[in-house]
Amino acid sequence: MKNNSKFALSIAAAWAIAGSAAAQSYPASYPLPTPAQQAIVDKDTSRHFGDAPANAGPLATDLSPALAPAAIDKALRKVADWQLARSQPHWDRIWTSSVMYVGFLAASRATGDPKYRNAMAEMSQHFDWQLRSRLPNADDLSIGQVYLDFYQQEKRPSQMALTKAEMDDLLPLATLKPGDARIPWWWCDALFMAPPVWVKMYKITGERKYLDYVHVNWKRTYDALWDKEEHLYARDASYIGKREPNGKKIFWSRGEGWVMGGLALILDDIPQDDPQRAFYVQQLRDMSAKIASIQGPDGMWHAGLLDPASYPLPEVSGSSLFVYAMAYGVNRGILDGATYRPVIAKAWAGILKNVYADGRLGNIQQTGAEPAFYRPASSYNYGVGAFMLAASELKTLAAGGKQ
Repeated sequence: MKNNSKFALSIAAAWAIAGSAAAQSYPASYPLPTPAQQAIVDKDTSRHFGDAPANAGPLATDLSPALAPAAIDKALRKVADWQLARSQPHWDRIWTSSVMYVGFLAASRATGDPKYRNAMAEMSQHFDWQLRSRLPNADDLSIGQVYLDFYQQEKRPSQMALTKAEMDDLLPLATLKPGDARIPWWWCDALFMAPPVWVKMYKITGERKYLDYVHVNWKRTYDALWDKEEHLYARDASYIGKREPNGKKIFWSRGEGWVMGGLALILDDIPQDDPQRAFYVQQLRDMSAKIASIQGPDGMWHAGLLDPASYPLPEVSGSSLFVYAMAYGVNRGILDGATYRPVIAKAWAGILKNVYADGRLGNIQQTGAEPAFYRPASSYNYGVGAFMLAASELKTLAAGGKQ
């Protein structure tokens, strides 16, 4: 991307609004997790997803918000290295880890550093390229993104055989599994976890049945959860009609981020002449427009998108997924650069204020299904995965993008 004075000013303005990393401050008071939410924090910590200390030390002072390859690379490596060192002793196949793994693969491509990809090869071999469960739901299928990425590069049958066998068993099922009447992707997070695996399998095999599975089941989720007025997805059907304290509908930042991130992960592999491609392109445009319209003064989004006052801390996992998807859209010519580059620059500046001196990435909400409270130092592997995706796509944007 060529620098121009208008865009340079937008970056400077975003950084001035957000403040330097050293000067980052949070609201004087913010709600701490409720007992029920703290129980989730404790469980997540015990499972090595991350942790939420009361004090994680000083924030980073050595990062720049400039959308320049070197600056982005430095932030990406700082956060990725911290996360890799913490996670490597605790490899898992649960979705929280698989999101991080997809981020590490992106980080390796973006930085040219093989250590992240080598770690993913070590992890995959440790699990013998197996999924987490039989007849996997979207979460348990998600690690297949990593396995199929390796197969695309190395073409070793063992890297895809077990994933393909499970997907072939899922193909004829109209519901989540036998005896469970729910649709396969009954919650919006699933649109990040499963469709990229199915689209990769189509790309590898050339068999339309895998792509058609995505078209059929994404549309079923859309029909069930898409809010045509707000241009956002309900997290699942149980949230339709629920309201925030300010009376607005409940839309969870990370839930919307999962959908937008899922769109970015599949669009490159859906053929340009596919009749359904326009649907996904329009989804990305509609959601990006909505998300941009509610961006906070600090460049960030909060856990409850339509009631940020009730959730005063920024939320980094959702914000990172938004940056990833919007940068992807600009890079591919799906989104207008003049409109979205300032939004992206402002968001990136805000996200970087949550990086600590040691590389910890804070203000990541613990696992859940709805907006919740957390501490500023709260850090979890899936949120770092989202950050790595965002930084990797931003580096492409900074280098000139690709159509």
